[in-house]
Amino acid sequence: MTQDYIIYLGKEAVYTILLLSGPLLGMSLLVGLLVSIFQATTQIQEQTLAFVPKIAMVLISLVIFGPWMLGLIVAFTTNLISSIPYMMF
Repeated sequence: MTQDYIIYLGKEAVYTILLLSGPLLGMSLLVGLLVSIFQATTQIQEQTLAFVPKIAMVLISLVIFGPWMLGLIVAFTTNLISSIPYMMF
């Protein structure tokens, strides 16, 4: 196993993690922004108001994007396991 291959595996792992976390973080960011705008316009300064919509949106996003995320991680894992015989120690 060469240094180039280890760097390639690390790069692919980080890229996969970013792809997996992107939809959930994006939806959470969008809902947080909308709740902040709502709080600013209505002058409601309750700190816990943003948590429930964010958690609900993350769960809904997980249901929507879950199959795609599962397929992505299965493809990465399958690729990683199938390349084990070709790794030279």
